[in-house]
Amino acid sequence: MRLPIGNGDYVIRSYESGDVAALMKYANNEAIARQLLDHFPHPYTEEAAHEWLRAAQEQDPEVSFAIATPDELIGGIGLLLRDDVFRRTGEVGYWLGEPFWRRGIATLALQVFTRWAFRKLDFARIQAHVYEINPGSCRVLEKAGFTLEGRLRNGATKNGQLMDLYLYALLADELEGDEEWNG
Repeated sequence: MRLPIGNGDYVIRSYESGDVAALMKYANNEAIARQLLDHFPHPYTEEAAHEWLRAAQEQDPEVSFAIATPDELIGGIGLLLRDDVFRRTGEVGYWLGEPFWRRGIATLALQVFTRWAFRKLDFARIQAHVYEINPGSCRVLEKAGFTLEGRLRNGATKNGQLMDLYLYALLADELEGDEEWNG
């Protein structure tokens, strides 16, 4: 899969075996790891990079992707699929290498990716959980059209500390007037 972001300077694409060095370069960052689930390792070793690439390439359907420049991976975006009564709800997660923060890349990637996911996977809802210590990600979600639905008090334990989570969501129905959605 390959989706252009914005003016084409960045893309969302399938992970490639050549992404190992860039994964280690950008993902091996405590500032990133503390904002993500515990299964995102720190330090981010070569072994962890190979393991992640193998797992992503074995997904069916493929739901984990690289955010990249034409030259290298700079981040990742993906979905957790749910089942049973939650089968039409996906949970999105994303990260960017620190040199690429505050450029609007995450917002654009999230907008493009969620539209693709709604169409490809027939979701009615895509949601995201954000730790209370990550206001930057809250802004990304809000700029991408997500609505804050609530605060989950003591909803997560990260690095041995209980913290609140914010729950954001975007509904497929909310995109009906969206130019890119209708285009």
